[in-house]
Amino acid sequence: MDKEKIITTTIAFVKKELKNAEGGHDWFHIERVFKNSILISKDEKVDVFVVSLAALLHDIADPKFYNGDETVGPKVATKFLKEQEVHEQIINHVVNIIKHISFKNSFDKESKKFTSIELKVVQDADRLDAIGAIGIARCFNYGGFKNRGLYDPEIIPNLNMTKEQYKNSDAPTINHFYEKLLLLKDSMNTLSGKKIAAQRHAFMETYLKQFYDEWDGLK
Repeated sequence: MDKEKIITTTIAFVKKELKNAEGGHDWFHIERVFKNSILISKDEKVDVFVVSLAALLHDIADPKFYNGDETVGPKVATKFLKEQEVHEQIINHVVNIIKHISFKNSFDKESKKFTSIELKVVQDADRLDAIGAIGIARCFNYGGFKNRGLYDPEIIPNLNMTKEQYKNSDAPTINHFYEKLLLLKDSMNTLSGKKIAAQRHAFMETYLKQFYDEWDGLK
């Protein structure tokens, strides 16, 4: 099994599949998660091949764009990896990471039945891309894609949502900061992830203060 060739083939496959994807979940998102995964891996004892494949394929068919169907991504990834003659054990590991990486699974106790250091690394890398300057840009990009308002002072963030409520929420984009983005810093798994997340979290707090000051006509 030529691992380098498989990684190269996987990159080409993902670029093609996500050619017309929404801007926050396109190839460039995958590339950033892939790079962050490799960076975090340097400080962890992991199977870098598994980490690389999982990072590249984690959003190959995001449920948000498939009517909430969480089975599509794992099926696409499984089919592709089998075609590359990847070992079954590696395929199972990669697919389990894809199934369990999402933040929305934190609402589901069943999701905690699988864990691995490779999952933790890729999950941290994915969550890092949801915070900081790029996280803010992605948040508003997706809000625009879903035609959501920027902010409504009368709509209070829901901090006690079920998984279904989270998936179906149509609240203003600013609410998403409180319902997800500002929660990610304390959900990081690795020391590297925690360190990077702290800086990006602080930037979001600064941004929100500026946002509210501008909203209220104070600056």
